[in-house]
Amino acid sequence: MVYTVAVLFSLVGYFIIGNLAGRRVKNLDDYLVAGRNAPTLMILGTLVASYLSTSAFLGETGFAYQGYPFVMLIFAAISTAGCLLGALVFGRYLRRSEAMTVPEFFGKRFASRRVQMIAGLTTVVGLGAYLLGVMQGAGIMFEELTGLPYWTGLVLVWLTYTSFILYSGSQGVVLTDTIMFLIFSIAAVGGSLYIISDLGGWSGVIEGLLAQRDKPDIALWHGVIEGEGAAFSSPGEALIWGLTLGLVWATVLAASPWQSSRYLMARNEHVVMRSAMLTAVVLAIFYALMMMTGAAINLYDPTLDGERAMVWAALNVLPVWLGVVILTGVFAAGLSSCSTFLSIIGFSLAHDILPASRGERSAMRASRIGVLAAGLVALLLALFQPPAVMAVVWFAATLFASSWGPVALMSIWSRRITAAGASWGLGVGFVGNLILSLMVQAEWLSLPVYLHPVVLSTLAALAAIVVASRLSSVSQAERDYLAFLHRSPVQNEHGWALVTRRVAVVTMLAGVGTGLFLWWQYADSLATLAARFAVTEGAVTGAYLLAVGCGTMLVIAGAVGFWLVRARRAEAASASMSK
Repeated sequence: MVYTVAVLFSLVGYFIIGNLAGRRVKNLDDYLVAGRNAPTLMILGTLVASYLSTSAFLGETGFAYQGYPFVMLIFAAISTAGCLLGALVFGRYLRRSEAMTVPEFFGKRFASRRVQMIAGLTTVVGLGAYLLGVMQGAGIMFEELTGLPYWTGLVLVWLTYTSFILYSGSQGVVLTDTIMFLIFSIAAVGGSLYIISDLGGWSGVIEGLLAQRDKPDIALWHGVIEGEGAAFSSPGEALIWGLTLGLVWATVLAASPWQSSRYLMARNEHVVMRSAMLTAVVLAIFYALMMMTGAAINLYDPTLDGERAMVWAALNVLPVWLGVVILTGVFAAGLSSCSTFLSIIGFSLAHDILPASRGERSAMRASRIGVLAAGLVALLLALFQPPAVMAVVWFAATLFASSWGPVALMSIWSRRITAAGASWGLGVGFVGNLILSLMVQAEWLSLPVYLHPVVLSTLAALAAIVVASRLSSVSQAERDYLAFLHRSPVQNEHGWALVTRRVAVVTMLAGVGTGLFLWWQYADSLATLAARFAVTEGAVTGAYLLAVGCGTMLVIAGAVGFWLVRARRAEAASASMSK
């Protein structure tokens, strides 16, 4: 009963907060991009909330429970660093464009309504699939917590986030995302620390995982590689999977519409850089704690359904008050992602695909109709499609890695890419990935782990961009817009740069701290127990390399951010002296 009350209370609370934010909506700029005045905390909150949905709390933690906590850490070390590097090489230029949506940015960059429409179509289809996955996760959570039917939870969740998006747009999404981010951050840290402490700390968990026989090698860096349910057949295959998917998700964090569009709402480019660095730090801490927690749940019960392991632990292991916090936090993560994805789908449908509306009032009306129509379709699909949270979410995300990734990066750093190249790159990357993924899922095609559909479709997209660009020419409008994007603003650079450099230093220190923590708590614990449990020297060495690698990626990301701020400051000083 207490969980039912908590969930219903949270739904009412988010509904009220989201609708109160609607009072600040005065024009289309407020509705679509929150007035371009969001501070660092709000951009941080919406970036993390957009990324950490029910897929992370249920699906990815479930994958760790099934035997792969440290493979997920390899994945996370690369993907989270991509968040900052993506902001530096794409996000800050996107903010400079002052576009309303990311597809509009592509349209302006290539002086082509066609490119904008293709990007808009991929947004609606790809994010529609992503929205389906996180809605199903929220429905599962509601059913587990309240005992009410799955469809009831879907409808209530849908009504909550759709209602405040219709009224407040991005203002409501950013505010509720930030509140949800704070709640599920507390939940993740609190729940993880309780479970790990209850099992004797990190060393106790490592020892327990080495001693159990249900999932052999779960405590090693490569995870389970034996048995009928093993996802990988060798340590090398596990490593390739972690590296490949890490790079894929680094691209997703850099260029996907639900992540990069958050930068359009930032107060300025320094807010973009600060929020991206802090997002990388938060995600690194989250994965270090939650993946270990997912694996540790095996010491209570190794026979659970992976995607429900965290819910089971909250209901059966944690104190009631902490269980309420963590489950409402997970529920909030799903709700925040739903609101983000639906808002982007609706805005893109109205702004990028349909004919341009005349006047702000008609444009806002079209955006609201787009949100409602997209939400209804997503609700109907979620009601009749069997839940598969992690599979659906990861499939949808890779669509953007292969289509948007190459075009987004080349739109900033290539003088040769043309509108035709961008169009073909978006289409080939998206459709190619979709077809290959469906063929693999239907077992019509079998691919080795290093030839994941996203890898093949990305290569095909790059080839399409090169060929189409060579067969067409760059227009003067495209050249002029690219030159505009590379004119760095220097107003009030000194004051903003000082704080941003401090954030970069914090990011580097967080990397050092993460590496030392994993070295001490994981690698040293494994080394101490190696002789007792016949752990090979290679597995121990792998644990130390994992610790170093996870910390190094954050250090590199912070160092790049620090260097960039210094370069911008020098540019500002040079411009000031030349006046």
